[in-house]
Amino acid sequence: MTAMEIGTPSAWDVLESANLPNGYRVEITAGKIIMTPQGEHQWKVILHAASQIDRQLAGHGDILSNVMIDFPSILYGYAPDLAIIAPGAERNSRGRYAWHSLEAVIEVASASTRDNDFQKKFRMYAECGIPLYVIVDPSDGTCTTHSRPTRTGTYAEQDRIPFGEDLVLPLEGREIVVATDGFPRDRR
Repeated sequence: MTAMEIGTPSAWDVLESANLPNGYRVEITAGKIIMTPQGEHQWKVILHAASQIDRQLAGHGDILSNVMIDFPSILYGYAPDLAIIAPGAERNSRGRYAWHSLEAVIEVASASTRDNDFQKKFRMYAECGIPLYVIVDPSDGTCTTHSRPTRTGTYAEQDRIPFGEDLVLPLEGREIVVATDGFPRDRR
């Protein structure tokens, strides 16, 4: 995959001098700045999964949560709920990781993020060649893994597992197993 060149605009450039309120997740979708508070269920899934992933990575890659990632678009700036960074990946000239550094992205769906998670991010992550995209959905108690991205904005394979079963993340040369029995259900 092509690296983002120095001087190439990033969607995040518009926020460079902005004073944003604490406690809100900020992303840019179709050129619009979207700020949403993180829900309790999202936070608990992220906390539960991140610690398991970090422990298993054991220094072979990194895990980030809600951190700006540069994508090859001035209209889209995503900060995934969880992003697994490939071993040896380097930050770009802005001090951020770019899309080609990601081995996997995990998004935790909520009522306010469903459209983005299931449609817009799905398409963007596939077009960028993110090898593994997982949507954790507390409302229906499932994790859906999408693999084998295509340039047409889809993934060729999909697997759905219910909370309570292990979520297996096949990464380059290794596998991460996330126990989902502690993921909370959103029964609203």
